Amino acid sequence: MRFTDQTGISFSIDSRPTRIISLVPSITELLYELGLENQVIGITRFCVHPRSWFNTKTRIGGTKDPAIDRIKALHPDLIIANKEENNAADVFALRESCPVWVSDVNNIESAMELVLLLGQLTDTQQKALDLSVAIRNQFTDLSRWISAREEKSRRVLYFIWKNPWMLAGADTYISDMIHQCGWINAEQRARYPEWDPGIHDPSTIDLILLSSEPYPFKEEHIQELKSTFPKAEFRLVDGEFFSWYGSRPKLATAYFRE
Repeated sequence: MRFTDQTGISFSIDSRPTRIISLVPSITELLYELGLENQVIGITRFCVHPRSWFNTKTRIGGTKDPAIDRIKALHPDLIIANKEENNAADVFALRESCPVWVSDVNNIESAMELVLLLGQLTDTQQKALDLSVAIRNQFTDLSRWISAREEKSRRVLYFIWKNPWMLAGADTYISDMIHQCGWINAEQRARYPEWDPGIHDPSTIDLILLSSEPYPFKEEHIQELKSTFPKAEFRLVDGEFFSWYGSRPKLATAYFRE
């Protein structure tokens, strides 16, 4: 059987994988949703959902520093990675001994493509289809709910890091989640640029979102920014709902409404 990942890399496998390692927390959660309890043998230390897997599965390091030798010793027949979250050098090193399927997710469409492709790869097509349909329906309902409110679309900055202050840029999954909320991402540079006070007119920013991850922002950080954005509303938000794809979008729309 031949499969192609989201970066265009193809590989062949003789049978459905039964020894899977996930290097991506949100994909680990998706594999659980697809019912692959017995097939997943290794996860990263950041794969905190589901808690039962975090407590029982073999941990193979982090997303940026996986233990290559430990992974190889587990004799996986499939490793799942992500273009953004994992280092290319690690992916290349792991491909020497095992197929590595790499995801590339920047919006809800590519997130749903990921679900369906992994369903095919792991022989869980029906569960993957049911999940993708449910998520699409929920986001359609969210869009209708937002339209019915007839509120002004707010201009948003989404901070993900401090020292230096960094933002979610226009071509990220986070930015698409901002759009799904009916808002406008005021940061139009690519990826995760450093905040430049000279780029954004503070008077045009309506809402500042400070994420719980990867940097754990607190109330004290709101106070640091308030003098710069005197007209903006500030919110501490759960970063998992804005940045985790896989099965997490199934829970995200209820959070966005709240």
